[in-house]
Amino acid sequence: MIVHGNAILAGVLLGFMFRLFLLRMDYRQYPSYPHGYITHLAFGFIAAILGAVAVPALMAKEYTAVTFLTLAAQQFREIRNMERNSLRKLDESELVPRGPDYIEGIARVFEGRNYLAIIVALVTSTVTIWQNIIVGIAAGIALSLLLGPLRKGKSMADIVIARLGNIRFDGPNLYVDDILIMNVGLSSSRQLMLKYGVGVVLEPKNDDARATLANLGQRQAVAHEVATLLGVRKDVDEPEFTPLCRLNVATGRAALFIVPVEPDKNLAVEAVKKVPVLESAVRLPLRTVIGQIASD
Repeated sequence: MIVHGNAILAGVLLGFMFRLFLLRMDYRQYPSYPHGYITHLAFGFIAAILGAVAVPALMAKEYTAVTFLTLAAQQFREIRNMERNSLRKLDESELVPRGPDYIEGIARVFEGRNYLAIIVALVTSTVTIWQNIIVGIAAGIALSLLLGPLRKGKSMADIVIARLGNIRFDGPNLYVDDILIMNVGLSSSRQLMLKYGVGVVLEPKNDDARATLANLGQRQAVAHEVATLLGVRKDVDEPEFTPLCRLNVATGRAALFIVPVEPDKNLAVEAVKKVPVLESAVRLPLRTVIGQIASD
């Protein structure tokens, strides 16, 4: 019984600490502090308990206790719904919305991280029973370090080459290099865009990146993230100053145009590079073609 108690204690501790490790607030201010932290840490603690007690419950032949894992999975799916609904409400008041693809990606992440906490707690508890608490904690820490990279996926710097583009007007049409952005009717708006606007060209590194960049949700995420980092010179009912990331379908390149509050143009390029690649936007046509060639 003492061994099982130590196993459960070690599993809960490592699982909860791992969930705490995965939870961080950055420039996007999400999750908000402190209530967002409280919500996710509470679910993380519950996940750690479920993972820690699974093996001791099986060894004690308490098979009905394991069914709580199924109930937990249902509850953690509710986390995704909770995050999705919350972010959709917040998106209504954003000058530059995240978009549904970005919101769905965030919701998936918060659901998935609770499952990771269960896995860490389960492994820690199991190894503690088989060996001892020191080995169990060591196994939990090793697994946490192994799973740590899952905290962050790919960014745009991994799939595109970002550089400053040349902003120009051809009549009322706004271009960044050779990519058409929008039609601007007011001459006063055109003057402000030429004076304060920043254009960033995104060149995909391969065909996979080109397909990902063509995704509308991914380009909306680029506009939102850069506007969050640099600010945007617009208010409601000023659609011409809304940041846009448009695609040149012939070349696969995209261009972002924004009128930022922060005047540093090089910072805009760095901001583009930090934008996360959305899971829903990832496409791998190049891998598919190579696989077909190899099979032939």
